[in-house]
Amino acid sequence: MVEYILATRNRRVPRSFIREILKVAGDPDIISFAGGLPNASLFPVRELRKAVNDLFDSRGADPLQYAASEGFGPLREWVCQRYKKRFGLEYSPENVLITTGSQQALDLAGKVFLEDGRSAVMERPGYLGAIQAFSLFTDRIIQVPMEDDGFDLNLFEGALRRGSAGVVYLISNFQNPSGASYSLEKREAVARICEEYGVPLLEDDPYGELRFSGEDLRPVTSFMESGGVLLGTFSKIGVPGFRIGWMTAESEILDSLIVVKQAADLHTSAFDQQVAWQYLENEDIDKHIQDVRELYGRHCDLMISLIEEHFPAQVRYTRPDGGMFLWITLPDGCSSLELFEAAVRQKVAFVPGTPFHADGGGENTMRLNFSNADERSIEEGIRRLGKCIKEYLGK
Repeated sequence: MVEYILATRNRRVPRSFIREILKVAGDPDIISFAGGLPNASLFPVRELRKAVNDLFDSRGADPLQYAASEGFGPLREWVCQRYKKRFGLEYSPENVLITTGSQQALDLAGKVFLEDGRSAVMERPGYLGAIQAFSLFTDRIIQVPMEDDGFDLNLFEGALRRGSAGVVYLISNFQNPSGASYSLEKREAVARICEEYGVPLLEDDPYGELRFSGEDLRPVTSFMESGGVLLGTFSKIGVPGFRIGWMTAESEILDSLIVVKQAADLHTSAFDQQVAWQYLENEDIDKHIQDVRELYGRHCDLMISLIEEHFPAQVRYTRPDGGMFLWITLPDGCSSLELFEAAVRQKVAFVPGTPFHADGGGENTMRLNFSNADERSIEEGIRRLGKCIKEYLGK
């Protein structure tokens, strides 16, 4: 067999542990809290079918043609109007780039901001998809520990003080995997520190619309004069199958992002963009989002109440105000990987915390998803998981 020489940069990119787990969780007998999946029962199938028909009736074959790399103009305008409605922020469609999901946005940002020797500064624990994306472009990923309300600011500023940072990446609302959100004070501080050290900020906000308690806070990037790039997605408020995300940035940065976007895929599916836009034109997205919030809020409350009932007292957990995840911390010295193996035998799955740590730490942590299971599955799954944890700690 011929041995081909492959690019060495691929060797440092970790496999998606979550994708590997989903293969196991595909067993219909397993109750899975592993995936970061929206609840499919809320997908607006009937409304999207109508949007497709209306689109063809009004635009004919146009949605099936090649399109501009920047994205469908009316959809970019909708993004701007959404930020104005939610926060009173003024964005121009010329500063919006439609991407093939938020994951492509991370890839494009990595290409623009990173190279070996220039570090990506991000959260610890941090989003696995970002660790993967950035590892293709840099050999330096610096993770700053998270507190309940965002970065540890002293350690964050220390990371930038080293002088090698190419970009800062964070998830400002209901962070994946911890569920934590940045306070107003830390949003302002992070923005100030990034500008002081001249490091661009990549703010990912896939979950911000999924708040079921508390009040919305302005994006971190809105406190910056320059250097802020804000990411959003249709996947969590609509459907993930369209793979529609977006980036907002100042012209100089956006121009570079467009060039690498063109090299990657020319443009995001024109048909999917226009169907999404037609759906947004036809329907009340705020009502749909409220339905999502109510369901996820019930699921979160239920999961926490069951954790309190079935988990040992020494197990700690987060209480997010929105999003899709809870973060669990086992006592020191425990291995969530070992617990995972025992849990799968009991037909319940979660994500061990190690993959969210670029240095392989977080052995005693785990992530639970509450959005994708029904209430009966949450009740039975947490009961099974609690039994596994008690047996594991009792060894």
